[in-house]
Amino acid sequence: MKDETRQAIFAPTYGAHLLDTEHTRFVFWAPSAHAVHVEVEGHGSQPMQPTTEGHYQAEVACGHGARYRYRVFASDDDEGTLVPDPASRAQDGDIDGPSLVIDPQRYQWRHTEWKGRPWHETVLYELHVGTLGGLAGVREKLPYLAELGITAIELMPVSEFPGGRNWGYDGVLPYAVEASYGSPDDMKALIDEAHAHGLMVFLDVVYNHFGPDGNYLATYADAFFREDLQTPWGPSIDFREPHVRRYFIDNALMWLQEYRFDGLRFDAVHAISERDFLVEMAQEIRRHVDPQRHVHLVLENEGNNASLLDADHYTAQWSDDWHNVMHVLLTDEHEGYYADFVEDATAKLVRCLSEGFIYQGERSRHGHTRGEPSAHLPTSAFVIFLQNHDQTGNRALGERLSVLADPDALVAASVLLLLSPMVPLLFMGEEWGSTRPFLFFTEHNDALAEAVREGRRAEFADFSAFQDEATRSRIPDPNAPLTFEDSVPDYQLRETPPHDDWLDRTRTLLRLRHHDIVPRLPGTRSLGAQALGDKAVVARWRMNDGSRLTIALNLSGSEVPVHGVGDGRCLFESRPGVAGGVAEGRLVPHGAAAWLDSEDTNEVTA
Repeated sequence: MKDETRQAIFAPTYGAHLLDTEHTRFVFWAPSAHAVHVEVEGHGSQPMQPTTEGHYQAEVACGHGARYRYRVFASDDDEGTLVPDPASRAQDGDIDGPSLVIDPQRYQWRHTEWKGRPWHETVLYELHVGTLGGLAGVREKLPYLAELGITAIELMPVSEFPGGRNWGYDGVLPYAVEASYGSPDDMKALIDEAHAHGLMVFLDVVYNHFGPDGNYLATYADAFFREDLQTPWGPSIDFREPHVRRYFIDNALMWLQEYRFDGLRFDAVHAISERDFLVEMAQEIRRHVDPQRHVHLVLENEGNNASLLDADHYTAQWSDDWHNVMHVLLTDEHEGYYADFVEDATAKLVRCLSEGFIYQGERSRHGHTRGEPSAHLPTSAFVIFLQNHDQTGNRALGERLSVLADPDALVAASVLLLLSPMVPLLFMGEEWGSTRPFLFFTEHNDALAEAVREGRRAEFADFSAFQDEATRSRIPDPNAPLTFEDSVPDYQLRETPPHDDWLDRTRTLLRLRHHDIVPRLPGTRSLGAQALGDKAVVARWRMNDGSRLTIALNLSGSEVPVHGVGDGRCLFESRPGVAGGVAEGRLVPHGAAAWLDSEDTNEVTA
């Protein structure tokens, strides 16, 4: 029955697998079920045959586009429960609709020669597909982003979630492209087009939990979860179970192999209890992916486990430490997780610039130790950012730094972001100083929408600005369509004052990065950083050609003394007069400048 002419490409263990144009094999893991049928529209209900370790299998005379569900029986006299395929490649409608049989070879790739780009060339641009008008809307932005100097777009999660408005972290069908964004072929067309522009495409994947609506796994696979360990989102996924591991490893391989993503960002892996799973997943990916391709694996990991970045496992980690201390220095905010970065904030920034992580085994405000020594890691092991979806959207009102920080200080911080040897990330709209908020939005059923709305407002009850109920009631309702609409980036304003100046500055900084920094990045090492005063630092790095990169930054409102800086070629100053002041021994308030020096002969002193 199998069509031997079909190309041999990676095929996940679970889900619907086309054998030829008219026949499909269905594979389903349901260890808690008494029996399982597959119901394909137009073909009735067909019993699936149990095989081993809770697996069920059936072959049906159907092809691409066939609609199907599984009916799971708990006993002989049970009428059964209809559920979507947990490995569905696409849904006909929403999470509760039929799953669709998808031909993974249907899309004809145009840029098959693409092998990716080296990691050190990366400039990430994080975006939300829905707010940009779906996959087609993102495609329209590709020429602009490539011209700007972006080398990689990073999509917030695209797996099927409830409704049509969601950040994506409430996904329940990890293999399925969100229907409101487009089809699997639309996703491939976006990636293909991005490659034509020299852009890599990264995907944010969520392997630490499922969303609260539409997750049926516990009804037929109770081994998927463990009741003895809870996460902020419910029972922990049981990564001790080999079939659970296979489900997620295959998912990662599907995105990288079939869809040709250039990299993955793994959300909040500190909520995954089995660290050896993370090692196994990286090893499996490296084993299966063509070694000629540049494929990059990036962690979000509050645990600051530097050892995961030591071997050929993960390429880099989002540096929340860098963001958090910079946010404190820019805004003086001190509540929530920023509390861990308020004391000796300038010294913490010095450590971050010199050694990577701030927390390398120290105790947080909750009394927990976190982190491992990181000074030995390359600078490219850290993805740095001033804003992203979390630290903007998790605010009650979704404010961006453009409305929270002094404008000159924010420009100065952007110099450090875009010219330092770490890998920079921009959040959509940041490049033109957008003041449009990015809010938390959902489209849940009425009962869940109420719970999310009240839970969201309760989260901020301990914050000084939201301690009274009347103030909390003004926090936007995540389920209201207006909350989503208010979060759509205002791209139409990017060429208008004052945003055009921001955009020109970003373009200039990225041009300098690609011309002067990127070629010198591999092998770069820190030469240390020093505090010049409150909120003021100078940092130096030895580049691979022996040159020295120096960046001086003053986020305070006061002038600070500095000596032995600025003898090289000035790459950029945040505003006229900054470099001249440094030459005179003073770093002006809210100022920054970067120099490239071929001789390391000067000592930097405050």
